[in-house]
Amino acid sequence: MNYIEIFVIALAVSMDTFAMAIYKGLNLKKADLRNALIVGAYFTSFQVLMPLAGYYAATMAAGSLSSFEWIAFALLCLLGIRMIIEGLRNNENKCNKKGESLHPFQMVPIAFVVGIDAMAVGVSFAFLEVNIISAVALLGITALMMAMIGVRIGRRFGRRIGSRAELFGGAVLILIGLTMLL
Repeated sequence: MNYIEIFVIALAVSMDTFAMAIYKGLNLKKADLRNALIVGAYFTSFQVLMPLAGYYAATMAAGSLSSFEWIAFALLCLLGIRMIIEGLRNNENKCNKKGESLHPFQMVPIAFVVGIDAMAVGVSFAFLEVNIISAVALLGITALMMAMIGVRIGRRFGRRIGSRAELFGGAVLILIGLTMLL
């Protein structure tokens, strides 16, 4: 797997981060650079830690598994389908009242849930024998940029963009899974 493919995966996985950052930007009293960095730091942490956890868990279990490409394909397709379903659902429940905080008790669970996709990608990376350090660095940089952009866009454009980002990200993950098999 080359860096362009990893970057495309990073963009696709970051669509959840982007969508959630849009909602955060929509609900924050102030969507300045400082708050965008805080939101980005939360999401980026999990976009880096979760694939590492998935990668190392899959590496330990690799001896008992076969047909790695099929497993990676299945994981990416399942993630893509989940993202598409989330994008098609009503997004009203993701938006809270104005003045939402960035307190760890609120942000860590959200960042964890958003990072679950990245864990499955880490599992796929293990099966495809990807250099995990450079891959998570690219995932982290992409997630940070997407989160910061999402906060700013959320403040300006709000609800109109969020679900479309998840739909696009899900479709990209499915296409990448298909290209792995071909």
